[in-house]
Amino acid sequence: MAEQFHFHPDGYLDMVRAEVPDYDRLQAVVAEAAGEIPADAILDLGTGTGETLRHVMRKHPAARAVGIDESDAMLSVARTVVPNADLRVARLQDELPDGPFDLVVSALAVHHLDAHEKAALFRRVAQRLTVCGRFVLADVIVPDDPADAITPLDEGYDLPSRAAEQLQWLADAELVPALRWQHRDLAVLVADRARD
Repeated sequence: MAEQFHFHPDGYLDMVRAEVPDYDRLQAVVAEAAGEIPADAILDLGTGTGETLRHVMRKHPAARAVGIDESDAMLSVARTVVPNADLRVARLQDELPDGPFDLVVSALAVHHLDAHEKAALFRRVAQRLTVCGRFVLADVIVPDDPADAITPLDEGYDLPSRAAEQLQWLADAELVPALRWQHRDLAVLVADRARD
């Protein structure tokens, strides 16, 4: 995004709310979808300052939480927001932490991956989910109407995809995906692992 939020942990929320007007609604939809299933183990991809994990942990206060982010500076803030979480420096392209996890969440991070990397990540997520586990993905997308593309993006760094493409990649990973919410260029996708 224009301000490269992940490099500026101080004032992150003010910046992201200014650039992404529907940020708080996006977080509420993530927490709602996360709260619909029981979860003893949670993985947060692209933890940033811990806002998403904080909202999700309110739904599952007794769960074990693991979060990854490539920025240790962002995680230093997150450690004060979600002090009981196991937060690790790692990239989304890296091997995911050992699971299994009942719930995997990610907000405003996966759009930094190209199409191939997104599809590969979704396969790795599916491998870490428990039977009946859930992946909740909230992110910037390429909207059908170009006028709905309102989130400032940096060319070459921000690589959003269409919601339909991501739904297909999730299905290809043998998950059962659905579009939960979309407004302009933001969407929340939910993908469940079916019983074997």
